[in-house]
Amino acid sequence: MKFTCEKALLVSAISVAGRTVAAKSAIPCLEGILLRAGVGVQLTGFNLETGITVKVGAAVTEAGLCVMPARLFFDIVRKLPDEEVTIEVDDKLQVSIRGGASSFKITAMDAEDYPDLPDVNSERGVSVPQSALREMIGGTIFSVSENQARPIHTGCLMEVRDETITMVAVDSFRLARRTWHSETPIGREMKFVVPATGLREVEKILADTDEPAVFTLGDKHILFEIGDATLVCRILEGEFIDWRRVVPTNSTTKLTANVATLMSSIERVSLIVSEKIKSPVRCIFGENTADFRTTNTIGTAHDTCDIAGNGGELEIGFNCRYLLDALRAVPTEEVTLELQNGLSPIVFTPVDDKKDFAYMVLPVRLH
Repeated sequence: MKFTCEKALLVSAISVAGRTVAAKSAIPCLEGILLRAGVGVQLTGFNLETGITVKVGAAVTEAGLCVMPARLFFDIVRKLPDEEVTIEVDDKLQVSIRGGASSFKITAMDAEDYPDLPDVNSERGVSVPQSALREMIGGTIFSVSENQARPIHTGCLMEVRDETITMVAVDSFRLARRTWHSETPIGREMKFVVPATGLREVEKILADTDEPAVFTLGDKHILFEIGDATLVCRILEGEFIDWRRVVPTNSTTKLTANVATLMSSIERVSLIVSEKIKSPVRCIFGENTADFRTTNTIGTAHDTCDIAGNGGELEIGFNCRYLLDALRAVPTEEVTLELQNGLSPIVFTPVDDKKDFAYMVLPVRLH
């Protein structure tokens, strides 16, 4: 195998493919990056759960494949001069890496033991702008459960309907939903759950662009195609919570607030709250004002925030971090606060129809 390519392109490809290289594996070659030279060069990282393949343009003079030691390969190429890099592998898996006046010789591994990535057979994929998919992932994944007793909730639910794609994440204390509306009919209906680990890698590959990302659902896996990169991962099995029945829709109190102002008040009150010394924030929603306070062994904190509407002096307690996580994910300057009583959740929803989202946080009992 022999090829030459731009250093910057190769460094970027190794960095992306290397994200799914196994840290430790009973199959040694999974601790490396599969390098395949043919029409261009493909780099693959695979940990038996998630695999990423990246294509990079290169002048290939001899086709072939091998497995490069991931960390060493990345470090060598990254430190080469900013010129073209030439890589040559002989039949004894001895690798020559040259760039400018620098040269290295290392040993590769045989690709024969490298497992095949899962095939995803489907009629056609679903296309969505990269920026929209990135927003959906970033706007929900923080609410994914870490409780392995319910594995299905350690991923995000994706629902595809005729003209919408909805992503939902939930744990025992909160729920996050983002919905993207397509300008043209999608013509598909499907529902599946993608592990958070896979979606975090997808989010890193996505760019803030209207260029399409395509996902294709197979029997047990899902394939994402994003520019020159593809990612395949196993979908989770089980019954995801019926989020439509969980999120209240008959709230008796609706208030409007500026997101930045509301966040600032809660952040100030939460300064005396820590992982070791936890205490809820006590919220009182009055007429055009929200009152926040907390008390613990460190001391007390109090702040107020202007809102629009009358909360009728409704008093309710929340975990500060969960409120702030939800507010940071709100994609608009203003948000609607939907409340019922002191034991019901708060739901953040859009003020208008420019964005479609819902963030629900369950209350905590106040002493």
